[in-house]
Amino acid sequence: MIVTITMNPSIDISYPLGEFKVDTVNRCDIARKTAGGKGLNVSRVLHQLDDPVTATALLGGALGEFIKENLAATGISFAFSKIAEETRNCVAILHDGKQTEILESGPIVSEAELVAFHQDLDTLLREATVLSISGSLPKGAPTDYYNQLLDMAKAKNIPVVLDTSGASLLAAVQHANQPYLIKPNAEEVASLLGIPEITNLTDLKISLQSELFRDIPVIVVSLGSDGAFVKADDKFYKVDIPKIEVKNPVGSGDSTVAGLVSGIYHKQPLTDYLKKAMVLGMLNAQEATTGHVNLANYDTFYRQIKVTEVK
Repeated sequence: MIVTITMNPSIDISYPLGEFKVDTVNRCDIARKTAGGKGLNVSRVLHQLDDPVTATALLGGALGEFIKENLAATGISFAFSKIAEETRNCVAILHDGKQTEILESGPIVSEAELVAFHQDLDTLLREATVLSISGSLPKGAPTDYYNQLLDMAKAKNIPVVLDTSGASLLAAVQHANQPYLIKPNAEEVASLLGIPEITNLTDLKISLQSELFRDIPVIVVSLGSDGAFVKADDKFYKVDIPKIEVKNPVGSGDSTVAGLVSGIYHKQPLTDYLKKAMVLGMLNAQEATTGHVNLANYDTFYRQIKVTEVK
């Protein structure tokens, strides 16, 4: 079984607009509301792949109940921990071929609530073979809280796919029990290393050879429409993807993570699950609904993706 963690979930609200006007009224004919947060998006795509997945998160209030109802309606298995404060909303305004986001910071969790979650997760991990951790930490959780979860997984020999950023990612890559796979972008790699920027693949390859990343088995660096650059042990790969028409990019990174997690769960070769991940990210971008993929187009895209070793 795959377990996904979303420590700071949300209701994702998408407002598609032909044009976004500032300081006036904008009317939206179709607003979409889904159970969101990066880990729940991962769960949704894994469920569409028919992979066994259980989602866990911290949920509170009426918005938390909406998330439960939304997931239950789609048949996704979940085991949530209750918190006192209200779960957050996150708004994406899709306009003029761009995306403007308004993200609430979310609830403050107590130490007791974190302890309860820790205990609930320990029960789930008894049946897990892969753990996926996605997104930001809620207020009240220490910066290095994910390290506690990495320790739990290590004790049970469960590989962890970690998709986060900032201080919590830095704490995790510096931790003794590191994740099996991380998925930063080039800007986040630069931030981790304390350098201004990474402008080309040569610099990116050199950066990934830093001592900081030495013991992380797989690092998938997202390059957006240019695919990905990957470090796997001491080898490097460039993943090239076809150009597509993007309808809604929200959740595409999470769909990519779902492909990585699925590939690890099924013990697929690296090149195979890199292709799977890229396909799922593209399929999500072509759908209006966040975390949804049309698998009828899977094989067409899969054949167009190229994974090339970089010497």
